[in-house]
Amino acid sequence: MRSVTHDRFGEPADVLQSTDTDRPAPQDGELLVRVLLSPIHNHDLWTIRGNYGVRPDLPATAGSEAVGIVEETGPGVDPALKGRRVAVAGLKGSWAEYALAQAAGAIPVPDEMPDAAAAQLIAMPFSAITLLEFLHVSRGDWVIQTAANGAVGKIMAVLAQSRGVRLLNLVRRPEAVEELTAMGMTDVISTSDPDWVAKARAIIGKDGARAAVDSVGGAVAAGLVDLLGTEGLLVTFGSTTGEDLQLPAGPIIFKHLSVKGFWGAKVMPATPAEDRQRMFGELIGLVMDGKLDLTAGGTFGLDEPTQAVTAALTPGRTGKVMFRP
Repeated sequence: MRSVTHDRFGEPADVLQSTDTDRPAPQDGELLVRVLLSPIHNHDLWTIRGNYGVRPDLPATAGSEAVGIVEETGPGVDPALKGRRVAVAGLKGSWAEYALAQAAGAIPVPDEMPDAAAAQLIAMPFSAITLLEFLHVSRGDWVIQTAANGAVGKIMAVLAQSRGVRLLNLVRRPEAVEELTAMGMTDVISTSDPDWVAKARAIIGKDGARAAVDSVGGAVAAGLVDLLGTEGLLVTFGSTTGEDLQLPAGPIIFKHLSVKGFWGAKVMPATPAEDRQRMFGELIGLVMDGKLDLTAGGTFGLDEPTQAVTAALTPGRTGKVMFRP
């Protein structure tokens, strides 16, 4: 079968190649999925660089999420799943014609759901909804998020509105403010503005935010700490800049702040089955109601890895860039 692979770690555009690999066979508890669409996530790119929380054995097939048709079922798996369209994530190689997935984590999707939405139903939306619950915020509480124009940021805005949580959206470019405002998002500020902290405080109020989520890293974290209220929570979700958090000790001490990390790959397996079912039901409902827009930002063949990752890394795109085998 055709796959997008890399035999060394490095910049994705430099190390990815289209190759022929053996079609895998499902083992106990596994499904073989014929891939229809597979998105390019930031964590996929960091994995290819060798800088993510897991480093695959090389050579490796890239990609971690897909929508596809169940082609075969392994031992211990209900054979009735064969032929079903499912969303799957946490894969070791989804940028391929076929991929193996754990049957327990496969989500059958409604026939009416577009492939582009089903292909990205789990990783980013489930991370966003579990992240929101991780914050332990209530209706009316203020939450701050950086990288609000990213996939998780846009999903978080929909979830927050649905649950009555107030959200301050931070981006790094004035153009991104215009983009999100045109989409209907409110309370959007660019951290390129030297007065962004003061403008944010004017929106949130003197009591500060209950929680903040940072996906950028670097100096912006100091502003988030400044804007948090007493007993506030700062969660680091990622670092698009690759920089470490720059945190001032004083406000953390005097406001009794907490700083935590969040990694969806650890949270999802630890989430009780009934909670996963509830949250996926909420996400599917938002997609089917048209409130959660999970669109493709361009599709590429498996013979176009360089073009695909270049498009995924281009600022200002809307929707996830995807591979279509």
